[in-house]
Amino acid sequence: MPKVLVTGSAGFIGMHTAIQLRNQGYEVTGLDNINDYYDVQIKYARLERQGFPADKIEYGVKISSDGGSFVKMNLEDRENLFKLFKEEKFDYVVNLAAQAGVRYSLVNPYAYIDSNITGFLNVLEVCRAYPVKHLVYASSSSVYGLNKDIPFNESRPADHPVSLYASSKKANEMMAHTYAHLFKIPSSGLRFFTVYGPWGRPDMALFIFTKNILDDKPIEVFNHGKMMRDFTYVDDIVEGVVSLLDKPPVGDDNFDFNQPISSKSSAPYAIYNIGAGSPVNLMDFIRAIEQKLNKEAKIIYKPMQPGDVPGTYADTTLLEQAAGYKPSTKIQDGVSRFIDWYREYYGV
Repeated sequence: MPKVLVTGSAGFIGMHTAIQLRNQGYEVTGLDNINDYYDVQIKYARLERQGFPADKIEYGVKISSDGGSFVKMNLEDRENLFKLFKEEKFDYVVNLAAQAGVRYSLVNPYAYIDSNITGFLNVLEVCRAYPVKHLVYASSSSVYGLNKDIPFNESRPADHPVSLYASSKKANEMMAHTYAHLFKIPSSGLRFFTVYGPWGRPDMALFIFTKNILDDKPIEVFNHGKMMRDFTYVDDIVEGVVSLLDKPPVGDDNFDFNQPISSKSSAPYAIYNIGAGSPVNLMDFIRAIEQKLNKEAKIIYKPMQPGDVPGTYADTTLLEQAAGYKPSTKIQDGVSRFIDWYREYYGV
């Protein structure tokens, strides 16, 4: 079985990705530091679902279950990360570990440098020392920043980020290109667009809105509700990630250095949008939650928050061409599945 490391496997997308890879016959090692950016209990519950009980987890010790293993570790821990790669000889790496959140980056910027810059550098260095067939890593739609040329297309510049989180993700793309060019590490960056679904993060809109509506608390809606998001259901995201894994970029021999395009390179490097490709008005998203809960939200309208953008919209043509990516989940269905999970998980 091909061996794959999934970093961030206690996270939302990481859990779903690790499970799907195991189901498709990969030997999966998960890695996560289980930090307390949000409630660690949901992280341990995600790991439990993968066969790793909380009482067996300790730092730096690999534990195993049927078809997979897990190790608690920081990506900043260079010594232990190199030791892990030397022992395991991974074929593939899916790097989903990162300090997430646009708004949190305004109050704790150092967390983004430690995890997203230093941690990612260590990932690149171990892939250099112990070569892999393909490094797939999480970027973000946030890199488009002030760009208003929609739908967002990978070939256009993304040079005006408006949060440190976005800057760190853009830096990841540039770092990956450098290592692809210098050391021929095949790498693909995936610009995620507002992922949602069961087991989602408690700091994201769908989770917060659902919780507050059920608790009879108001929800805060920024930019006075004039927001569009390319909400993308997690199963569609995972399908794209897994389908791309065995399709590493090879580099474009005809790359035009006089007219360079951001999404292409002479190196084995690629950038892809991964979204639904159909932006939804935030107020329509809230109505879908209200309909499923059969309960009206109490809304407090607020101005735009620093670091935020009014709209996102993914052009996913490149990923469709590379991996047959075809998102299919409708908002009403995805919201309904999340709320069913939420009520079961929290017993409400």
